[in-house]
Amino acid sequence: MRFTLINNIKQDSAMRLILSALLIFISMYLISDIFVKYSSFGITGSAVKLTLFGSEAEYIDPISKASFLEFWHTEIFFIMMLLLTLSAVFVRLVKKSILVLNIVMISAIISIIALALSYFMSPLFISIYIATFFLWHASALYMTLYSLWRLYDKSV
Repeated sequence: MRFTLINNIKQDSAMRLILSALLIFISMYLISDIFVKYSSFGITGSAVKLTLFGSEAEYIDPISKASFLEFWHTEIFFIMMLLLTLSAVFVRLVKKSILVLNIVMISAIISIIALALSYFMSPLFISIYIATFFLWHASALYMTLYSLWRLYDKSV
Protein backbone atom coordinates (compact mmCIF):
# COMPACT_ATOMS: atom_id res chain seq x y z
CA MET A 1 0.00 0.00 0.00
CA ARG A 2 2.67 2.40 -1.09
CA PHE A 3 0.01 4.83 -2.30
CA THR A 4 -0.71 5.77 1.30
CA LEU A 5 2.76 7.37 1.52
CA ILE A 6 2.72 9.38 -1.71
CA ASN A 7 1.69 13.04 -1.35
CA ASN A 8 -0.03 13.42 -4.71
CA ILE A 9 -1.16 10.15 -6.21
CA LYS A 10 -2.43 11.83 -9.37
CA GLN A 11 1.03 13.09 -10.32
CA ASP A 12 2.78 9.75 -9.87
CA SER A 13 2.03 8.06 -13.21
CA ALA A 14 3.22 4.61 -12.14
CA MET A 15 1.13 4.61 -8.98
CA ARG A 16 -1.88 5.97 -10.88
CA LEU A 17 -1.60 3.07 -13.32
CA ILE A 18 -1.29 0.54 -10.50
CA LEU A 19 -4.30 1.99 -8.67
CA SER A 20 -6.30 2.04 -11.90
CA ALA A 21 -5.61 -1.65 -12.43
CA LEU A 22 -6.48 -2.39 -8.80
CA LEU A 23 -9.78 -0.51 -9.08
CA ILE A 24 -10.64 -2.26 -12.35
CA PHE A 25 -9.94 -5.64 -10.75
CA ILE A 26 -12.07 -4.72 -7.74
CA SER A 27 -14.98 -3.73 -9.97
CA MET A 28 -14.59 -6.99 -11.92
CA TYR A 29 -14.61 -8.94 -8.65
CA LEU A 30 -17.73 -7.18 -7.39
CA ILE A 31 -19.67 -7.83 -10.58
CA SER A 32 -18.48 -11.41 -10.96
CA ASP A 33 -19.22 -12.11 -7.29
CA ILE A 34 -22.90 -11.49 -7.95
CA PHE A 35 -22.86 -13.97 -10.86
CA VAL A 36 -20.94 -16.55 -8.83
CA LYS A 37 -23.38 -16.25 -5.94
CA TYR A 38 -26.29 -16.47 -8.39
CA SER A 39 -25.04 -19.73 -9.89
CA SER A 40 -23.76 -21.42 -6.73
CA PHE A 41 -25.38 -20.06 -3.58
CA GLY A 42 -28.34 -18.00 -4.73
CA ILE A 43 -29.21 -14.31 -4.62
CA THR A 44 -32.95 -14.61 -4.12
CA GLY A 45 -34.71 -15.58 -0.92
CA SER A 46 -35.95 -18.91 -2.23
CA ALA A 47 -32.57 -19.85 -3.76
CA VAL A 48 -30.63 -19.04 -0.57
CA LYS A 49 -33.18 -20.90 1.53
CA LEU A 50 -32.91 -23.91 -0.78
CA THR A 51 -29.12 -23.86 -0.53
CA LEU A 52 -29.08 -23.54 3.24
CA PHE A 53 -31.90 -25.89 4.16
CA GLY A 54 -32.46 -28.08 1.10
CA SER A 55 -35.81 -29.49 0.01
CA GLU A 56 -37.15 -32.95 0.68
CA ALA A 57 -39.73 -32.61 -2.10
CA GLU A 58 -37.00 -31.85 -4.66
CA TYR A 59 -34.45 -34.25 -3.11
CA ILE A 60 -31.98 -31.44 -2.45
CA ASP A 61 -29.76 -31.87 0.61
CA PRO A 62 -29.07 -28.89 2.84
CA ILE A 63 -25.56 -27.50 2.98
CA SER A 64 -23.51 -29.18 5.70
CA LYS A 65 -22.34 -27.21 8.69
CA ALA A 66 -18.70 -27.68 7.66
CA SER A 67 -19.38 -26.47 4.11
CA PHE A 68 -21.33 -23.49 5.38
CA LEU A 69 -18.62 -22.50 7.85
CA GLU A 70 -15.96 -22.83 5.15
CA PHE A 71 -18.03 -20.67 2.78
CA TRP A 72 -18.69 -18.12 5.54
CA HIS A 73 -15.02 -18.02 6.53
CA THR A 74 -13.83 -17.32 2.99
CA GLU A 75 -16.54 -14.68 2.54
CA ILE A 76 -15.35 -12.87 5.65
CA PHE A 77 -11.76 -12.92 4.42
CA PHE A 78 -12.49 -11.76 0.87
CA ILE A 79 -14.87 -9.01 1.96
CA MET A 80 -12.41 -7.78 4.58
CA MET A 81 -9.47 -7.65 2.15
CA LEU A 82 -11.49 -6.05 -0.61
CA LEU A 83 -13.12 -3.38 1.52
CA LEU A 84 -10.01 -2.44 3.48
CA THR A 85 -7.99 -2.03 0.28
CA LEU A 86 -10.78 -0.15 -1.48
CA SER A 87 -11.32 2.08 1.56
CA ALA A 88 -7.65 3.01 1.70
CA VAL A 89 -7.80 4.15 -1.93
CA PHE A 90 -11.16 5.88 -1.54
CA VAL A 91 -10.11 7.85 1.54
CA ARG A 92 -6.99 9.13 -0.27
CA LEU A 93 -8.96 10.29 -3.31
CA VAL A 94 -12.25 11.52 -1.82
CA LYS A 95 -12.29 14.10 0.96
CA LYS A 96 -15.84 13.61 2.26
CA SER A 97 -15.98 9.85 2.32
CA ILE A 98 -17.33 8.98 5.77
CA LEU A 99 -20.97 8.36 4.75
CA VAL A 100 -20.17 5.95 1.93
CA LEU A 101 -17.52 4.19 4.03
CA ASN A 102 -19.99 3.67 6.85
CA ILE A 103 -22.66 2.37 4.48
CA VAL A 104 -20.35 -0.13 2.80
CA MET A 105 -18.70 -1.37 5.99
CA ILE A 106 -21.87 -1.68 8.07
CA SER A 107 -23.86 -3.34 5.28
CA ALA A 108 -21.03 -5.83 4.62
CA ILE A 109 -20.83 -6.73 8.31
CA ILE A 110 -24.61 -7.06 8.60
CA SER A 111 -24.63 -9.22 5.46
CA ILE A 112 -22.12 -11.65 6.94
CA ILE A 113 -23.86 -11.77 10.32
CA ALA A 114 -27.32 -12.16 8.76
CA LEU A 115 -26.11 -15.10 6.70
CA ALA A 116 -24.89 -16.90 9.81
CA LEU A 117 -28.05 -16.02 11.71
CA SER A 118 -30.22 -17.35 8.90
CA TYR A 119 -28.35 -20.66 8.90
CA PHE A 120 -28.13 -21.16 12.67
CA MET A 121 -31.22 -19.35 13.97
CA SER A 122 -33.98 -18.52 11.51
CA PRO A 123 -34.60 -18.24 7.77
CA LEU A 124 -36.14 -14.82 8.49
CA PHE A 125 -32.63 -13.33 8.30
CA ILE A 126 -32.26 -14.34 4.63
CA SER A 127 -34.00 -11.20 3.38
CA ILE A 128 -31.65 -9.05 5.49
CA TYR A 129 -28.70 -10.94 4.03
CA ILE A 130 -29.88 -10.36 0.45
CA ALA A 131 -30.65 -6.66 0.97
CA THR A 132 -27.31 -5.92 2.64
CA PHE A 133 -25.43 -8.11 0.14
CA PHE A 134 -26.67 -5.94 -2.72
CA LEU A 135 -26.24 -2.73 -0.70
CA TRP A 136 -22.58 -3.35 0.04
CA HIS A 137 -21.89 -4.48 -3.53
CA ALA A 138 -23.55 -1.36 -4.95
CA SER A 139 -21.75 0.90 -2.47
CA ALA A 140 -18.38 -0.73 -3.15
CA LEU A 141 -18.93 -0.49 -6.91
CA TYR A 142 -19.78 3.19 -6.50
CA MET A 143 -16.60 3.69 -4.44
CA THR A 144 -14.56 1.91 -7.08
CA LEU A 145 -15.92 3.85 -10.04
CA TYR A 146 -15.83 7.18 -8.23
CA SER A 147 -12.23 6.56 -7.12
CA LEU A 148 -11.28 5.73 -10.69
CA TRP A 149 -12.94 8.92 -11.89
CA ARG A 150 -11.23 11.00 -9.19
CA LEU A 151 -7.86 9.47 -10.05
CA TYR A 152 -8.02 11.01 -13.52
CA ASP A 153 -10.08 14.13 -12.77
CA LYS A 154 -8.02 17.21 -13.71
CA SER A 155 -10.29 19.75 -12.02
CA VAL A 156 -9.59 18.58 -8.49
